Amino acid sequence: MSVTAKQTILIVDDEPLNIKVLGQALSGSYRVKTAINGTRALEIAQGEETPDLLLLDIQMPDIDGYEVLLALKQSDRTKSIPVIFITGRDGAEDEARGLELGAMDYITKPFNIPVVMARVRNQLALKQKADLLEKLVSIDGLTEIPNRRAFDEAFIREWRRCTRAQAPLSMIMIDIDCFKPYNDNYGHSKGDEVLKKVAERLSNELKRGGDFVARYGGEEFVVILPETEIHSAVYVAESLRNTIVEAQIPHKYNLAADFVTISLGLAYCIPREDLEPITLQNKADKMLYRAKNEGRNQVVAVPADDNWFD
Repeated sequence: MSVTAKQTILIVDDEPLNIKVLGQALSGSYRVKTAINGTRALEIAQGEETPDLLLLDIQMPDIDGYEVLLALKQSDRTKSIPVIFITGRDGAEDEARGLELGAMDYITKPFNIPVVMARVRNQLALKQKADLLEKLVSIDGLTEIPNRRAFDEAFIREWRRCTRAQAPLSMIMIDIDCFKPYNDNYGHSKGDEVLKKVAERLSNELKRGGDFVARYGGEEFVVILPETEIHSAVYVAESLRNTIVEAQIPHKYNLAADFVTISLGLAYCIPREDLEPITLQNKADKMLYRAKNEGRNQVVAVPADDNWFD
């Protein structure tokens, strides 16, 4: 989220008057979305743009606020959205139940608007800090692209999604050729500059929003291409190789050229429940090993007719 972007609040209440009162109070400072039942609330929360905070009524006709909260907590996409319960109840038992299920706070009817605003501000400030921390622990400190942890999470997420859709998933393992001799002869500071430049070029070359690149470790990078079959993946891999060649970063100790190059190993499959995700990564690793042994500065891909995953 940019610094200037308004945070989004989803108000869920089956009483239009309550929605109107809260919406008027909050809309000056935040983007406000509304839902009049739990089913619609879950549709919005699980949509393309997840809200930053839910104000959630407990008593609703179709599914109550407790059930909505449980559903949110069971989804990786929505489990971190903070929830403030709206309630007319003042029993400590009801409040304790909501907090045990994962609600962050309560506001009671009739609304005390200054109290509502203060509690909303507090929860959104905590959410912003949590989001920033999550981003920091998922970003490689040197190259400023996603790190191994972020890759592991993205890979499992895309594997599951492609399993449900029965869509192809491609992976490219990438290694900078002869990087140790580069470090040994040009110095580690120059080596760090190369890592940053390679990361930047790989990131810029990926055009689709769903494509993902991470620093896997050392001089190794990894790319995930969801819903991409082998022919398209080879095209992407060659474009990644070419963008590093075009940079013409001098490297006279490279056995493949007089400048920095990369070797790429590519594999793809159609994920399914009885196939372990690591098998795709292992296959891409084997292709990378071949690329390095067969001369470097090249893409080696699983043959298009090799349905190894069947």
